[in-house]
Formats: sequence, structure tokens, C-alpha cells
Amino acid sequence: MFPRRRFVNCMAVGLFSIAIPFSVSAQGKDPSRLRVALLPDENAATLIQNAQPLKQYLRKALNKEIELIVTTDYSSMIEAMRFGRIEIAYFGPFSYVLAKSKAKNIEPFAVGVERGSPTYQSVLIAKVDGPVKTLGDIRGQSFAFGDHASTSSHLAPRAHLLKTTGLDGEKDYRPVHLGTHDAVARAVQAGQVPAGALSKPILDSLIQRGIIDASKIIELDLSAPIPNYPMVMQADLKPQLKDAIRKAFIDMTDAEVLKTFRIQAFAPTDDKAYDVLRDTAAILKLDIGKMK
Repeated sequence: MFPRRRFVNCMAVGLFSIAIPFSVSAQGKDPSRLRVALLPDENAATLIQNAQPLKQYLRKALNKEIELIVTTDYSSMIEAMRFGRIEIAYFGPFSYVLAKSKAKNIEPFAVGVERGSPTYQSVLIAKVDGPVKTLGDIRGQSFAFGDHASTSSHLAPRAHLLKTTGLDGEKDYRPVHLGTHDAVARAVQAGQVPAGALSKPILDSLIQRGIIDASKIIELDLSAPIPNYPMVMQADLKPQLKDAIRKAFIDMTDAEVLKTFRIQAFAPTDDKAYDVLRDTAAILKLDIGKMK
């Protein structure tokens, strides 16, 4: 379902052609440079540029060189974590579940907190003057999702439609996957598709930045709360390094740095917090083990 694709980073070339020096001992790996992957939910260049305060913060907090990476899609990010090409990654909730099913040697250690909660919601939207006014109107229409492995721009809204209206994406409407959250919002606003779904915090950010005109869309509904995006690291890093990484994120207070993640703070988390996503996949009859 998801082809393996190339990677994009701030240098745009030769991402993995140069060996990254690191030491390995019985206590674990201790790279001299940490590769930190950001969630590929918007334009890569924009994400890299906006994350420069994060890069400087981590360089100082960890006393390591930091390389920011944005993969071309969720599948590429999962593969990079699986094969140890990145040490730290900011995953979507479901893309983390997929990654964990393929790479047992990774662990979530922090979760974003927004408005005092480690959860967020998906929002289902429609063009203001289009044919979709209610969820029921989606029947027979095209409906825009983001990446196949996106939680709030695919899994959660698809399950929400099934549970609340009985609408099944296999037969009742036409799913259209556009890759990123902002692509969904732009397509709905332009009338290229009558309705779609994306992360509510991302939509709010797009409106606040003037990328989306709130007067041109309507919010149809919100999904049930979703566990927020986790920070994940390779489990075979040196224990002292893992502790330092964990502390750097949990202690993060600078608003400019946190803006990279659209959150107010990080809180500790673990794998069990994401069992609800495994349950949601079961509702949709998705075989996580076979997804790529």
C-alpha cells in the first residue's frame, strides 16, 4: 500500500550516503549526531525552517549535533525508524502504532499536551457552499483524507463516519488520499473535493496563519479524543542518553521550541496509551501487521 520512497531534509541530498559516527558498547549506542524526524504533515521546507529553534535547543540540551529530517511520507518515516536511520521521531499516533508493529525496538517516551490534555481531535470539514451540509450528505461524494497512516486525517475520521452514520468508505463514499493535512484543507476550500478530514489543531493553525479562510469552510463534526502525537526513540541507545533525551522533552518550556509541535508541553507516555488506536483499527478491520 505504501511504497518505500526517498527522504527529504534540509540539505535535500545524500541523507544516508554519509556514515554517522557513533560508539556502541554493552550499554547501548551513543551517536555523535542525533537524527530527529519531524512528522511529514506539511511542506518539508516549511517544517525544517520552523523547527530551527528546536534544533538549537536540543543541540544545547544534549550536547550533540542535531540533524532535522522530514521524510516524504509516513511510510518512509516508519521504515527509517525500523532500520535505525533516525534516532528520534515525532510520530502521528497511528503511524507510531504501525511503526511499533514493525520495529519492536522503539519506545514512545513523551506525548504532547495541548489545553491541558494529552489528547486532540480530528475535524471533518466541508466547503461552505458545497453539497455537503451534514455527515449524512457525504454519501455518494468524494471525501478527502491525508496519508493512509494518518490518525486524524484518516483512521479516526473514517472510524467516526462508520460509527456515527454507518457510512463505509469501501462502498458509501469515495476516499481520496491527498497526503498531508494542509492539502486536505486547501482542496476542500477550493471545492476540489466537497469534504474532508484533518487534525483540528492543524486546521486551527492554518486558519491562524491565513492559509485557510474560515469563512469558506464549515466544521461538520469532531471525532472522539485521540491520544496525542508521541515522541519516540530507539530503545538501544545508551541509557544515559535516553534519560537525557527524555528530560530534554519533558523539561521543554520555550514557546518558540514547542511551536514546532503545536503544543504547550510534553508529558511522559508509554506504549499502552496507544492501545485505543489498535482498537480503532480493529473496528475498521485493518490488519496492522500487513500494512506498510
